Amino acid sequence: MLPPGPHSEILDDMEIVPIELKILVPTPNGTAIFVGNDEKVFVIYVDNAAGTTLADTLAGVDKERPMTHDLIGHIFTGFGVGVERVVINHADNGIFHARLILSMRNEIGTKLVELDARPSDAFILAVRDKKPLFVTREVFEALEDMSEVLRKITEQQKP
Repeated sequence: MLPPGPHSEILDDMEIVPIELKILVPTPNGTAIFVGNDEKVFVIYVDNAAGTTLADTLAGVDKERPMTHDLIGHIFTGFGVGVERVVINHADNGIFHARLILSMRNEIGTKLVELDARPSDAFILAVRDKKPLFVTREVFEALEDMSEVLRKITEQQKP
């Protein structure tokens, strides 16, 4: 079930599994994002621009001018909106869908907004704010385990 804290209406009844970004691997057509936990690892393929932006965000690279995700983050900050978490909630033929859960606190209380998002965009915003990533149990169980592929890649990268 969902972690403690504000909950979203749509995902409340879904069991979710915590995941983390394991490694980004450049491919001829973009970037392979290996995501998972100790139980299973799966891959989400994204275009070069999204892969580069995610890698830069993970590395804490400062840009001369704000990129789109930086601008969105500044808008969130200006309006008192925060990223709560990201949940990958659907996968079909290699196309992944995520829910970006945002919160806004004021004197009346906390309002949650749940937005449909590409996982790559949602990951960038979550990483920027050091927020958790999840996948629904249903999606997690349906995906192929790529742990062995990840192990081989990390072994090849060792000096």
